[in-house]
Amino acid sequence: MHSWNSISAQISATTNTPFEIKESRSIGGGCINQTYSISNGMRHFFVKLNSPDSLDMFAAESAGLEEIRQSGAIRAPQSICYGNNDEMAWLVLEYLDLNSGVRGKASRLGEQLAAMHRVTSPQYGWYRDNAIGQTPQINSQSSNWIAFWRTQRLEYQFKLAQRNGFAGKLQNLGEQLLSDLDKFFSDAPPSPSLLHGDLWSGNYNYDDKGNPVIFDPAVYYGDREADIAMTELFGGFPADFYSAYRYNYPLDSGYNIRKYVYNLYHILNHLNLFGGGYRHQAEHTINTLLAEIH
Repeated sequence: MHSWNSISAQISATTNTPFEIKESRSIGGGCINQTYSISNGMRHFFVKLNSPDSLDMFAAESAGLEEIRQSGAIRAPQSICYGNNDEMAWLVLEYLDLNSGVRGKASRLGEQLAAMHRVTSPQYGWYRDNAIGQTPQINSQSSNWIAFWRTQRLEYQFKLAQRNGFAGKLQNLGEQLLSDLDKFFSDAPPSPSLLHGDLWSGNYNYDDKGNPVIFDPAVYYGDREADIAMTELFGGFPADFYSAYRYNYPLDSGYNIRKYVYNLYHILNHLNLFGGGYRHQAEHTINTLLAEIH
């Protein structure tokens, strides 16, 4: 694969140290990108590969990792470089041993995520768009959280679902929910917290010293409840994570319903990415929400 030469050359230029790949090993786990560990015998890097038109997705991921690292609250892999040629696009990250067998504490993950959520911005959104899975995620900045969530999260996904052939009942329910969205929010708007944006159990681990590491972000600034809600969506995080998070940054009681408002975004995204199996879950979630206010 001639792209390895391009990747080696860019790593050499970026790090000001010659680097020639002696070993490349495929690593499983990613459903969107091909992933590899590469080495020259001394230095290791982690590489994601995708089609040449994925460059902007990788640029956004690199920026998101840097935003998390700048918070100083929790570990995320350092981005080394990204680029593309006519064969593929790539993102090179520092290599972290996340399968060392060292067990980290979920309570520490909760504590550090709470600290990251205390990092705030003047507005909701972010300075650039990125992706949630392979779906574009629009982050145009706004001072109104409910309007942001309505238009740039839920409405965007409903329109995508319509284009993908999911019409009828789903769209009718969606219209009702969007028109009543403000009923799920109290008077005080949430702080625009730094969010991971795609925080399910596959996107965190522990390094060889037991430190929590988060990766594969879809960063923006928004209601921290959106991050916590997603941790509950696909199997949940350990109980120690939630107790430590709530101890360090208590959640409002309204979270127990709002989490469905936030997780609907990810359910709709899965519907758009993976098809009809998620349609019933989306409709059930909307009905659960509408039953709360009607």
